[in-house]
Amino acid sequence: MSTLSFMTESRHDATERALAALRRLPATFTYSEATAAGLHHRALYGLRDAGVIEALGRGLYRRADAALVDPTLAEVAARVPVATLCLTSALVEHGLSDAIPPAPHLALPRGHRFPATSGPVSWHAFAPATFELGRESLTVDTDLRLGLYSAERTLVDTFRLRHVVGADEAYEALRRWSGRRGSRPARLLELAGHFPGAVAPLRHALEVLL
Repeated sequence: MSTLSFMTESRHDATERALAALRRLPATFTYSEATAAGLHHRALYGLRDAGVIEALGRGLYRRADAALVDPTLAEVAARVPVATLCLTSALVEHGLSDAIPPAPHLALPRGHRFPATSGPVSWHAFAPATFELGRESLTVDTDLRLGLYSAERTLVDTFRLRHVVGADEAYEALRRWSGRRGSRPARLLELAGHFPGAVAPLRHALEVLL
């Protein structure tokens, strides 16, 4: 076998090994996960340069043939899965707003460090004692999940933080919610009781709407 043929075969084998390692990884993965699967830096960067994978952020990669996802949400889910969609972003998820926020609104328990991300994020610090109230799970990729506040929890948050999202958005979201079958104002007010300053404006708005 000639030296050239040997080198060509060696490169082919290396590529096959890299692709086999890639198949063992989730669609979005970290550098540490890649090396643990046997995909070391030279092969990893080779796949990146060949367009087989793409970099989402520092030390975070995604297969180019994977289904389209929001790259910022995928990055956050990979780094801090406790992060939870809130305020306007959660309203949109629940069909309670048509707004398009310039950056996703995400909450972390107060005391957590807000991570650096490649895309813009509007971070919010929520009290640890009530952070889990109304928190659900949102799948952002095959193997990645974030938190998502329920419609009721999000309404409570938009009223207590209406100086952030705007009073008009809060009232419009409540109007849409109250017109839905199965909406329970009493339950909404009960949830609001866990948050200082949320009950009075919500009760007043409900009295006007109902």
